[in-house]
Amino acid sequence: MSVSDRYRTAWDGFWEQSSGEPGEPFWDADPALTAQRDLAHLTPHADDSLPVADLGCGNGTQTRYLATRFPAAVGVDLSAAAVAHARRADPAEVASYEQVNLADPVQTGALHDRLGDTNVYMRAVLHQSDPEDRPAVAAAVARLVGTRGRALVLEPTGEAKTVIAELAAQPGGPSPKLRRVKENDLRPGEVAEGEVADLLRAAGLTVLAEGSTALAMSEDGPDGAPVRLPARWFVAGRP
Repeated sequence: MSVSDRYRTAWDGFWEQSSGEPGEPFWDADPALTAQRDLAHLTPHADDSLPVADLGCGNGTQTRYLATRFPAAVGVDLSAAAVAHARRADPAEVASYEQVNLADPVQTGALHDRLGDTNVYMRAVLHQSDPEDRPAVAAAVARLVGTRGRALVLEPTGEAKTVIAELAAQPGGPSPKLRRVKENDLRPGEVAEGEVADLLRAAGLTVLAEGSTALAMSEDGPDGAPVRLPARWFVAGRP
């Protein structure tokens, strides 16, 4: 199984046109506003002696922070251009980076063979996945955590589309960051209420904790504060 050609082409196109600099993509906020805060949900449930896999790592901004909190961190992305950016941005090699198709059980199985059971950080990946690929992505999370790891999955809610629409309607139209999302055919799809938990459970995981949060973006809103998209977080694993 593999992701759709449209999905792969869209992400390769986006990252090939990117400089790879932190903060350039709309969603690539400083780790102090993202991974650092998010880990407060994961760490009460996770074995921090295990490595961590950052699924959908992009240019590796969050992966490099996660490497300071776990004994090893690997950033995983479908796009070869994204992985190349992440490696260039990490000359000290504090983390490693691999091109992996999360919808391919052979590739994710091989990654688990290399890492062993691992913790997983996955921020806003499912809503960008085509609906038919989402069960396979959830199965990849289950495969990677194995019996000992824990996964933190964060996804924007339906209300996030309203926030983005309001930003796009500001005087002057969408910002350059938002325009790039549209121009590269990155079409965020709404993840229905309850869908994330259902996908994780169908993959054989137990949802250990969940709650509301907001995903900080690298773009500032009209008030000068970072844009935050309404979201939910889920910690899952095998009990």
